Amino acid sequence: MKKILFSTIISFSILFASCEKELDQAPISDASTARFYDSPDDFVQAVNATYASLRAYPDRQLNLSETRSDNLYATSDGGVRDWEGVNSFHKTIASNPYIIEAWSENFNGVLKANTVLDQIEKNGAVIRDESLKTRLSAEARFLRAFFYFDLVRWFGALPIIERPLLAEEATSVGRSPVEEVYQFIISDLQFAQENLPEQYASVDKGRATKFAAKGLLALVHMTRSGPTYGVKGPGLGLNEWSNALTLLNEIIGSGKYSMLTNTGSATTAYSDIFSYTNEGNAEVVFDIQYITGVNPVLGATFPWVLVPDEWFQSLGKTTQGGLTIRPVSTNLLNSYEANDIRRNFSIQTGFTFNGKTETRSFFKKYVDISKVPTSSRLDWPINFIVMRYTDILMLKAECILNGAPGTQAEVDAILNQVRSRARLAPLSNVTLAQLMEERRKEFAGEGSRWHDLVRSGLVETKIPAWIETEDVLNQMQNFIKEYVIYPIPQSQLDVRQGLYTQNDGY
Repeated sequence: MKKILFSTIISFSILFASCEKELDQAPISDASTARFYDSPDDFVQAVNATYASLRAYPDRQLNLSETRSDNLYATSDGGVRDWEGVNSFHKTIASNPYIIEAWSENFNGVLKANTVLDQIEKNGAVIRDESLKTRLSAEARFLRAFFYFDLVRWFGALPIIERPLLAEEATSVGRSPVEEVYQFIISDLQFAQENLPEQYASVDKGRATKFAAKGLLALVHMTRSGPTYGVKGPGLGLNEWSNALTLLNEIIGSGKYSMLTNTGSATTAYSDIFSYTNEGNAEVVFDIQYITGVNPVLGATFPWVLVPDEWFQSLGKTTQGGLTIRPVSTNLLNSYEANDIRRNFSIQTGFTFNGKTETRSFFKKYVDISKVPTSSRLDWPINFIVMRYTDILMLKAECILNGAPGTQAEVDAILNQVRSRARLAPLSNVTLAQLMEERRKEFAGEGSRWHDLVRSGLVETKIPAWIETEDVLNQMQNFIKEYVIYPIPQSQLDVRQGLYTQNDGY
């Protein structure tokens, strides 16, 4: 699907041009959409364009989850950078471009999904293949749920938009409670898991499958089960660990995925997950796919987001846009055991450029230095794995440790399978804290750490303790529970006075 996702955007994006910035802007008109949706292929293209709204999702996870967490001590060594307020818990970040992007791009994706669903209802008679019509509806609903789940983890309460709205209508829709947002998400994902195929022919490989929907729904149940912290955030304090476990076991029991494992003395299995020549491997449950070498440029940008430009220059490559270094925290570096092969693959420690020696570390996990694009830094030829099989297994262990049916032996076996690939000794009687520490290293640089801390209830203890020891430059603010979520973008508050109320703490 690498070609399908983006190849139709060049022409189809014209239809969405009027709604690419803010939630308050009008969608495409009934007249223009009616003219476009004349054949089944038109609907397929529209769904493909909705997938394209995932393009910046990886960058967002690195900028808002990885940077927010204790994995990075992202203070600047030159000028004021957008990531500093995110990492340092500044309360005046409602106009931060990363936060604005998270709101606007996700709602742009929601608008595209809604437009597809609306046109299937109005003009779907041209799709005579009922199975295709159902599948396209399921894909659109999966994507709408995906965008909303991303939003609810960042912002909490949200406006629920389930059809295309005119500008005046959109500016009258207030935020619904988190509970109602989740019901909307769950309804979409239940439809998706019931109506998406288990797999696709090679030409469509990469589209959301039944198992991608099950995995996302499982994570929704787990996130809802996290603590509330007394704020209107993603945790509702529910006990839905068993609901999640059932879904995770269905993915595991399908036999369609497996962990990549080392062979003999080789230690390449972990790096093989992210290899540019091994995309779509047995670990991949759902990924975001890119196409390179086209105009406009539609490749990936996430490989360099956490990588300083001077490192590329030190290797004779062009600058990419990472600017100055966003250092890996000392806390994370010290957490790796001596023989853990994941550290050297994921993290670069030091380099020399123009006579200057940089001793701090940074994530290089997605960089294959032989694949650095020469024509555009926006055109990296690598997919982003949103959900991989190792994650499914470790989420299962988390459910069991939170009271879902299962045994300690199952938890230990899962963790030790992960540790074995990292060339580490096995553990016994694994606790939730140990599991989360293993997740921290397994998924370092993948954008999951902040979500893990919030969901597990560890954020209130881990982050304050980390700030106390890590903040040697005294640049970080005290962490308060309200910072579990981000502020509503100021631009949205300004659309219509009183429509939204700012999240507490900002």
